Amino acid sequence: MSLSTIFLIAVALAVDAFAVALAAGIALPRVGWRHTFRLAWHFGLFQAGMNIIGWALGFSVRHLIERVDHWLAFALLAFVGGRMILEALKAEEATEHADPTRGRTMVILALATSIDALAVGLSFAVLKVNIWFPALVIGIVAALLTALGIHLGHFAGRSSRLGPRVEIAGGLVLIIIGLNILHSHGVF
Repeated sequence: MSLSTIFLIAVALAVDAFAVALAAGIALPRVGWRHTFRLAWHFGLFQAGMNIIGWALGFSVRHLIERVDHWLAFALLAFVGGRMILEALKAEEATEHADPTRGRTMVILALATSIDALAVGLSFAVLKVNIWFPALVIGIVAALLTALGIHLGHFAGRSSRLGPRVEIAGGLVLIIIGLNILHSHGVF
């Protein structure tokens, strides 16, 4: 498999991570190097790791995963998006926001954005592709696009001065990404 093909696959897989990072950047009142590192590291690690897990599972269980992967991704994204919207609606009462680059929220986001990488890993197993180099490229591209996304989102969120409305929009973006995953799998 050529480097350009691997790179295109990596970019395609990282689009969801980039969009989620945009929403996280919008939600944060301040974005520092720790926020960027935590989110980029976990998103890159999960993208690479899920790719390796999918490859290890191989073709024999693909039919089991394909039946529910889109529903799982949707549920996770809708859950986090809904929490962002609720936090934004509560923002009028309190100014403290949940940090999407920490704890359970970050792990849920990393998992939700990397489920497609599991399927790609399965296809790499079918194609008998050695997984290590593609997984490394996929992880690095996801980390870089995540870092870019969190800063662009923060810039957009702060420059718009719309406060909670922008955070609500970020939550809606996550839910729309989840709905788009369902749509791409023919659910509606």
